Amino acid sequence: MQRNRILLYGANGYTGELIARYAGQYGLTPILAGRKKTAIEALAKELKLDFRIIELDDSAGLTAALEDISLVIQAAGPYHITAQPMIDACIATNTHYIDLNGDLDVFELLQKYDQQAKAKDIMILPGAGFDVVPTDCLALSLKQQLPDADHLTIAFAVIGSALSRGTSISTLHKLGTPGATRKNGRIAYEPMGKKGMSVKFPGHKDPVFVMSIPWGDISTAYFSTGIPNITTYTAVNKAAWYFLKAQSLFNWLLKTAFLKSIIMGIFKMQSAGPNQAVRDKAVSHIWGKVTNAKGASVQANMETPEAYSLTAYAILIIAKKIINGDYKPGYQTPASAYGPDLVMEIPGVKREVIRK
Repeated sequence: MQRNRILLYGANGYTGELIARYAGQYGLTPILAGRKKTAIEALAKELKLDFRIIELDDSAGLTAALEDISLVIQAAGPYHITAQPMIDACIATNTHYIDLNGDLDVFELLQKYDQQAKAKDIMILPGAGFDVVPTDCLALSLKQQLPDADHLTIAFAVIGSALSRGTSISTLHKLGTPGATRKNGRIAYEPMGKKGMSVKFPGHKDPVFVMSIPWGDISTAYFSTGIPNITTYTAVNKAAWYFLKAQSLFNWLLKTAFLKSIIMGIFKMQSAGPNQAVRDKAVSHIWGKVTNAKGASVQANMETPEAYSLTAYAILIIAKKIINGDYKPGYQTPASAYGPDLVMEIPGVKREVIRK
């Protein structure tokens, strides 16, 4: 049976709804899916799309729901909970899988499905949004400029926007866990924010302070480029960085169910995410640098639309490619599947490479 249907799971979430609303611009008509019938049905009715109500812990029902589906867009997190049941169903039904994951451990988990996906002639491509399309593409672009690079540093800052409720809740699940870097080809866990530095992003008068975090590129950029030493950074208030430097003293508290329940309550009271006006004004900046053993280096800057808007554009561009038969079987990253210029297909992206 020829299949070209897309299932958008988590369509009632903040980013899932953005994807559903933008899908028509790319000629796509996804079937909206999730657990909450009231929200899913209302959105489907508004957008004149079909919908399905599916529980991820109902493996038989989930598999049955994918029998006529070519591609799943998994927009429901937290991905350390939601990714595996959906991947298992995709493998069982020969269904392509892409998601918005940014969790280092989940990238590593999904790599283990590579051979199963190749055997089924399907692609598994996590991180098809802001996590990690722009950084992954920038990493491969830099690697091509300096093929013998053995160190990669990436830093990013989202200026003028805020986290969605769903992203905040996903972050909550990681409270008290360590940071990470890649050293000599292996993931090395370390204190969150162990390193800090300032980066001069184009268009900003003053340097922006960034701290080291376990961004997905610790996994994905290694897969895409083979560079054995990778550190990733994000912008942060310097006072918050000093606070995090003492994290080891209160990690036990951050991991308690009591504290997490309090924080969860606060998150659930916040807005779903930044509105259209905020997204239209906000921008994201990414800086990257590679060096080789001889000390040669290449740097690059990238400016992109606001992170959630970019996510919706990126995942729909990738979805359309897959539906049109443009994919690589097995586990892939955005850049390994579509090259470093994939990100340049997104409106408003600018990239500058600087060789020193």
